[in-house]
Amino acid sequence: MNQLPCTLEALVVRTDLSEDGAWDSVREALFSPNEDGFLANVALVDDRQYEALTLEQALELIPPEYRHPLVVLADYVTVASTERPLLVVDLRVERGRCVRVVPAELWSIENNLSDANMDFEEFADAVDGDGVFRGF
Repeated sequence: MNQLPCTLEALVVRTDLSEDGAWDSVREALFSPNEDGFLANVALVDDRQYEALTLEQALELIPPEYRHPLVVLADYVTVASTERPLLVVDLRVERGRCVRVVPAELWSIENNLSDANMDFEEFADAVDGDGVFRGF
């Protein structure tokens, strides 16, 4: 497996290729601005070589020059749920700490962590009872 690409945007890596429709709905949500016009600044990685990539493997494949504070995985949980919750992984403070987020709210985490307006912990503390962040 090759290293993940190095981009200025946060990477959203598709690791479950079982349902194209699930991936299509994730993409649509990520590239649809919210009511205030906010979007996540993301680059999508849809490459068969990353199929079944685990969190631990993803952390190992992040290139040293990757400077974004997070990486996102679209995994089997994303595909299995109608809400398509993505796995957001902290790369700065507690490397490997995760939180799930519905795709339409990824912009909030990505924008605020990129600008250092908020900490990852604030989003992790704001998840619903099922462990998914759906916004403030």
